Amino acid sequence: MTGLMMQKSNMIGSYLDEVFPNPKCELNYTKDYELLIAVVLSAQTTDKGVNKVTDILFSKYDLEGLKNAKLEDIINIIRPIGTYNRKALYVKEIATILLNKYNGVVPNNRKELESFPGVGRKVANVILAEWFKEPSIAVDTHVERVSKRLGLAKEKDDVLDVEKKLMKIFPKDSWGKRHLQLVLFGRYMCKSKNPLCNECKLKGICKYKDK
Repeated sequence: MTGLMMQKSNMIGSYLDEVFPNPKCELNYTKDYELLIAVVLSAQTTDKGVNKVTDILFSKYDLEGLKNAKLEDIINIIRPIGTYNRKALYVKEIATILLNKYNGVVPNNRKELESFPGVGRKVANVILAEWFKEPSIAVDTHVERVSKRLGLAKEKDDVLDVEKKLMKIFPKDSWGKRHLQLVLFGRYMCKSKNPLCNECKLKGICKYKDK
């Protein structure tokens, strides 16, 4: 990493620590399987929307209940978040695999996590970082957008490129925190539309103003 990039990463890290000193995942969960299912359900929708449906889903069913629930019943609960037919299948399949193969315990292993339906690298990274406290950076739309606007990644980079660059830029022991901070920064400040540039101390190094 060049001296200029190190200076930039320190500046960004310090500002993220200032605005989000204690970042937390905004999905509601109390158990490992609840987090896994909630993250899968969060694809292409908001955490707020997911929390509304999982509050009902997890109060009505435990893991065994989800495995044996009627698909139509799960669909009716999660309908508000969209793509509910596919996601309802994922919920039942995840519950079934967890019970049949893992004794109801979410595995602490990337390859095994990615074998679950609806789970790709991003979801696996969230589970590893949030539940198991393993150093990882999940790149969602917020993290990707912020990284490219701040010059931490190039516009042409895909999500894996962005992840690898962020892992080089930030110390390993900060990855979990930085991931959450970048998500929150993108969600509430560096928004896709109408970002709060006038309130941001990083606007001097941001590429958004050049567009």
